[in-house]
Amino acid sequence: MASSHSSSPVPQSNSSDAFFKKEMDTTKRFRPVQSLPDVCPKEPTGNPNNLRDSPSLVADQQRWTIYHSKVNLPAALNDPRLAKRESDFFTKTWGVDFVDTEVTPSFYLPQITKEHFALYQQEITPREKVHERCKNICTPKDTFDRTLLHTHDKSRTDLEQVPKIFMKPDFALEDSLTFNAVLPWSHFSTAAGKGNRDAASSKLLQEKLSHYLDIVEVNIAHQISLRSEAFFHAMTSQHELQDYLRKTSQAVKLLREKISKIDKVMCEGSLRVLRLSLTRNNCIKAYNKLKLMATVHQTQPTVQLLLSTSEYVGALDLIATTQEVLQQELQGIHSFRHLGSQLCELEKLIDKMMIAEFSTYARNDLNRPLDDDCQILEEERLVSLVFGLLKQRKLNFYEIYGDEMINTAKNIIKQCVVNTVSQIEEIDTEVVVKLADQMRMMNFPQWFDLLKNIFSKFTIFLKRIKATLNTIRSVVFLVLDKNQKTRDLEDTLQKNSVKESTVDTEVAYLTHEGMFISDAFGDGELPAGAADAASQRNTSPNSEPCSSDSVSEPECTTDSSSSKEHTSSSVTPGGVEMMISDDMKLTDLELVRLANNIQELLYNASDICHDRSVKFLMARAKDGFLEKLNSNEFVTLSRLMEGFILDTEQICGRKSMSLRGALQSQANRFVNRFHEERKTKLSLLLDNERWKQAEVPAEFQDLVDSVSDGRISLPEKKPTATEERKPAEFLIVEGQKYATVGTVLLLIRIILEYCQCVDNIPSITTDMLTRLSDLLKYFNSRSCQLVLGAGALQVVGLKTITTKNLALSSRCLQLIVHYIPIIRAHFEARLQPKQFSMLRHFDHITKDYHDHIAEISAKLVAIMDSLFDKLLSKYEVKAPVPSACFRNICKQMAKMHEAIYDLLPEEQTQMLFLRINASYKLHLKRQLAHLNVVNDGGPLNGLVTSDVAFYTGNLQALKGLNNLDLNMAEIWEQKR
Repeated sequence: MASSHSSSPVPQSNSSDAFFKKEMDTTKRFRPVQSLPDVCPKEPTGNPNNLRDSPSLVADQQRWTIYHSKVNLPAALNDPRLAKRESDFFTKTWGVDFVDTEVTPSFYLPQITKEHFALYQQEITPREKVHERCKNICTPKDTFDRTLLHTHDKSRTDLEQVPKIFMKPDFALEDSLTFNAVLPWSHFSTAAGKGNRDAASSKLLQEKLSHYLDIVEVNIAHQISLRSEAFFHAMTSQHELQDYLRKTSQAVKLLREKISKIDKVMCEGSLRVLRLSLTRNNCIKAYNKLKLMATVHQTQPTVQLLLSTSEYVGALDLIATTQEVLQQELQGIHSFRHLGSQLCELEKLIDKMMIAEFSTYARNDLNRPLDDDCQILEEERLVSLVFGLLKQRKLNFYEIYGDEMINTAKNIIKQCVVNTVSQIEEIDTEVVVKLADQMRMMNFPQWFDLLKNIFSKFTIFLKRIKATLNTIRSVVFLVLDKNQKTRDLEDTLQKNSVKESTVDTEVAYLTHEGMFISDAFGDGELPAGAADAASQRNTSPNSEPCSSDSVSEPECTTDSSSSKEHTSSSVTPGGVEMMISDDMKLTDLELVRLANNIQELLYNASDICHDRSVKFLMARAKDGFLEKLNSNEFVTLSRLMEGFILDTEQICGRKSMSLRGALQSQANRFVNRFHEERKTKLSLLLDNERWKQAEVPAEFQDLVDSVSDGRISLPEKKPTATEERKPAEFLIVEGQKYATVGTVLLLIRIILEYCQCVDNIPSITTDMLTRLSDLLKYFNSRSCQLVLGAGALQVVGLKTITTKNLALSSRCLQLIVHYIPIIRAHFEARLQPKQFSMLRHFDHITKDYHDHIAEISAKLVAIMDSLFDKLLSKYEVKAPVPSACFRNICKQMAKMHEAIYDLLPEEQTQMLFLRINASYKLHLKRQLAHLNVVNDGGPLNGLVTSDVAFYTGNLQALKGLNNLDLNMAEIWEQKR
């Protein structure tokens, strides 16, 4: 049995070999160095005994000999053992200067002396002494190591002669290959014809194997001899160990006997009591488990019973509790392996039933008779359904209610139309089949009553929807409030648990330490809950599989401690008390979003009612029915629609623009038709106006008087009083007399109708202002065309436009100008501040009217100016006095005064005649200058003075002009 490092017959240059070779003495390992031979040795031939001592390539090819040494010349010459180089050798080759010279010390390196090592010597000297002391105490191992190394090398050399196959760990002669390699068949052949050479080979093989065996035995014996001391020491220790084991066995046997006696006397009874206690607890758990299984077994019939009474929330709670019990308490029970899936299917069925039930409820609630009663239909049923849907997270149930609202709104209009048509005898439903055509056959009062009925039904409809949706929102807010309270409670408990953590830890430790004692000996002394809890914590690992999931006796019902749902009582606004469970896993965000969607559903209900009303209006307006309404009818319709719009805004809390937009559209059409009718009427009146003063009926005077009181409204007709009062010659407005034409009287009434329409329909204020401005501008421009432009000559057939026509036109314009500020104030009170810019139209109209009045005054002055120019251009200063020219002038002035005095106020008449007098003086002054008549007191001057005095006397004799300052001295040229 060779060692591992000598298993190969050929020595390898491994690290271990190198190590041993390096430590060996070179004098013992190698032979003395011989001189190199002149020629290489030859291969050995012939008898082996004739071999010389030279190395053999066969036997010594792996051994190191002197022939393996290779030394170069510089290495031999540079022998470090030489004391000094031979200078003559180097000087012969490299020159005379190749000699040892002194090296100059470096300037950068310090001089090192023994003093530098003084500190090191002080530190190392004590250590060296300790080392020498230990070296003397310890046994030297060098001799033993050398002997061991030499013996090991020798044994290794011997073992290298043994083939490797014997050293393999898997060596077995049962293997045919191994057997053939060790014992070739050729050595055991007994066939005839084989010679002595085969017998010699077999004998040689036997000797070789015997030699291998001897080598191995010698090495084994050598190894045993090396370790003999340890072997004998082990044998001695074996005997001592056997003595120790015998004594230990006797002690263990004695201890076991004592323990057996203690077990019989003290422990067997106690352990039996403990086992019986655990068995009792397991029996109780098994009993409770069976009771729980019996309760769970009744889940499906109980759910069916709850569903028959529409108790969806209770059924869902029962299913959830049962599912939790199955997962926690009864997990692994084979008989209940399908119950979980059955309950899931039942829960899905309940979801469908609740959705169908809610749809039926919405249909019944919205389609019941629309009386004045706005109570909620079966509030308890609604609350139960909503809680169930929230529990199942069916958060889109409000969409079902929204769809039912749309269908119900359609049915409300249809039913109202059918009921109204059935009461009208003039409509033959057999001839007119379509409901829309039947509706179009109604007159305005009938259709208005129908619309009023529809609006009243829609108002009740919205109130019911609001009540129902408020109940649903209250349920959502109850759940939201419950979530908030639960979070607050959890925060409080968490804070308390942090404060009591130390006490709880101590109690838990004590409970854990005293558990087995209380269960085994003091079961009756502990409370029932504590005993059950202790029995649960000390269940044997070898108990039944279901015992780990069982519950104690107080937990035998389905509402176990692990699955019990905490509930709280809440009351809805309608007084319905509901129990809210904690298992509604809805976030605050979801609940708030649902509440907002429900509120939005109320807004949608208002929009639906408005949209259906708009379609109803458009269906009636197809034949232009609404555009043909008179002012009173449209105002009545507008007020009805405005009232309905305000009612819906009050109920739902948000404006709906569809009906308001339809009303505005119809109002715009009404305004266009209203304006066109009155503008056409005014145009016809102006085209037929002869511009003569008209009598003022009493109703127009009353109309003007009502405006004078500060309010613009059309007074009610009083037939009796109107017959007794006669028409007046002038229209009295705030104490002033206005002579007017019939067109202006009607124009005033038309203006008041515009203002009254704005009061009745505030939404058309801006349109009415624009149309009224257009009407006033039209009257101004058209009257200017007819009077100043003499258009009335062709239109009406007047022969000429007289001064009286002009004065009457001016006075009519003044009357309209008087009312423009009142109209402006009326519209300003009804406009938004941002719309005040539209009032500039009245400023422009006032300016246009004043310009028109000024043009009429200028026209009257121009008429007299042309007369003065014509008469005074022929004036001659001669007798008789007054001259014919001045008599004609005075006559024309009297006619002018007579024409305008009754039409214009006295102040305007005086101003007009002053302007006429100025024109007269200008023409007279020009004529006198032409005639070279000067104010020199001569005869011509006297004649002119007499004529002027005649003119002055006649002019001042006219009514209202007696105090007129004529200043006739201006007719004479001033002397320079």
